[in-house]
Amino acid sequence: MTTSAASPDAFAPRADLPEAEHGEVRGRGVPGDAAMRRVLAFAYPLRWRFVGAGLLAAGTEAAGLGLMAAATWLLATAAGQPPLIALSIAIVLVRALAIGRGVLRYGERLASHDAVLRMVTEVRARIFAALVDRPPARRADALSRMVSDVDAVQDLVIRVLLPMAAAGLVAVAAVGTALLADPATALVLLAGLLVTGVALPLLAARLARHGSARLAPLRAAYAVDTVDLVHGAADLAAFGARPEYEARGAAHADELARVERALARRSFAVDAAATAFGGVTAMAVMITAMSRGLPGVWLAVLAVATLAAGELALSLLAAARKGAEIQGSLRRVAELLGEPATGASGGLPVPDGSVHLRLRGAGVRYRADAPPALHDIDLDLPPGRRVAVVGPSGAGKSTLLALLTGAIAVDTGSVVADGTPITAYDRERWPAAVTGLLADAHLFHASVRDNLLLARPGATDGELVAACRTAGLGDWVDAHGLDVRVGEDGAELSGGQRQRLALARAVLADPQVLLLDEPTEGLDPAQADAVLAAVLAHRGDRSVVLVTHRLTGLDAFDEVLVLDGGSVRERGTQGWVRAHGG
Repeated sequence: MTTSAASPDAFAPRADLPEAEHGEVRGRGVPGDAAMRRVLAFAYPLRWRFVGAGLLAAGTEAAGLGLMAAATWLLATAAGQPPLIALSIAIVLVRALAIGRGVLRYGERLASHDAVLRMVTEVRARIFAALVDRPPARRADALSRMVSDVDAVQDLVIRVLLPMAAAGLVAVAAVGTALLADPATALVLLAGLLVTGVALPLLAARLARHGSARLAPLRAAYAVDTVDLVHGAADLAAFGARPEYEARGAAHADELARVERALARRSFAVDAAATAFGGVTAMAVMITAMSRGLPGVWLAVLAVATLAAGELALSLLAAARKGAEIQGSLRRVAELLGEPATGASGGLPVPDGSVHLRLRGAGVRYRADAPPALHDIDLDLPPGRRVAVVGPSGAGKSTLLALLTGAIAVDTGSVVADGTPITAYDRERWPAAVTGLLADAHLFHASVRDNLLLARPGATDGELVAACRTAGLGDWVDAHGLDVRVGEDGAELSGGQRQRLALARAVLADPQVLLLDEPTEGLDPAQADAVLAAVLAHRGDRSVVLVTHRLTGLDAFDEVLVLDGGSVRERGTQGWVRAHGG
């Protein structure tokens, strides 16, 4: 539950949430071009499907333009009452274009949606894997990334790139056809299309970009507010914080509506200008054609065809505007997709053995006007080292784990892996290195088997059961089996069973550095000590970082860090644990 907490302070209204809670990685952004490349990399295996869809889209637009021109020629010629045989070809052409336009549109929709849904499936799976491995601070933000932001990838192809490609091809064909009729008229048409199809879309994108940069984080914040109010209703009511959270949600909704209204007003103004300029271009084409002595029938054809070509400008305006609006969502998606791990990219190598992590003077500050969440943290995690972190609530323990996973970036100091400094989300290049049981570990409404296989898809039933035994869930699995469903977020399990199932998943992943945030919460002391001992025995010579409020069972750890106020107040060894009642 996103709002559960142990004190009323957890429900204090926060007007300025950390960027990480709105889905933005603190200290790091992905440039628009880089975000586009990361997303479109998933389209490359489907490139011929997209080429086919683009040609079908261009054929649809060309059929529409040709239909208008042929119908105009037919009507203008028929007014002179020529023999019917002189109109037969035009009649057949009009019918063929009318039918063909619908067929081409259907084929284009079928081909483009088939290709883009295949692409989005891969993108969503990649993001899901990243969120399972390294979830954002708020689950509602994860939902926003999985749904709204990934929909932006679909819009990029369907509503931006394909319309632009189709309109561009048809515009070139229209100018080329006009050039055959009269070069001067073609130049006028070209000038009009450059204004309506290039200049105005660029203006529309620029205007949209100012407001659209706020849309994605506002939608994510509104999703967070909604989930907090729905899933945390009981806790909010208990602490009397519901009115404050409702006010915060209403403020985000009002701000979101204000931004969307501003975008709508700008869109209307630019669309009106494009429509007006399309009419001006048609007039200019007609006047030029008359001055060049073209027949009256062709005057009508050119005028109507120019108006039809102007309609393409409106589709380009919508595409440019949508492209600007989804830039924020594409960046958020790209942050999770990461760069491919190649030697040429300069990224971290995927480790094939143990990993040596080191924090040097690491500090994290969520807001400039607030005390640092972490300050001057030094931590050495060579292979096989076991470190326990203790301290009161709010001491910075969970922030330290988030720093180690790469979910947030340091503001001061550095995080070093095998001697190479890393930043937020660089861990995408070595996904098996650091993971574990964090405070917001999620169980899906599926079977025990399916929840465990997220950690290692190829695991056998024997390995799944062994992981459950290590986590103290062996007797329950023996009694109920691996195919029993656990309910939404583990609702069908007790608190202790839910925690042990999440722990079994972390054990099954077997990372080089295992992070555990209160792994035995909800268990009685004796059982908690037994489970922790079993997990440590299973880890062998691999590193473990444990966050806990308990001092018992820590004799097996090489070092104990006492955090308070975001700083290390004390460091101890096994002797320190015994001296303090461990």
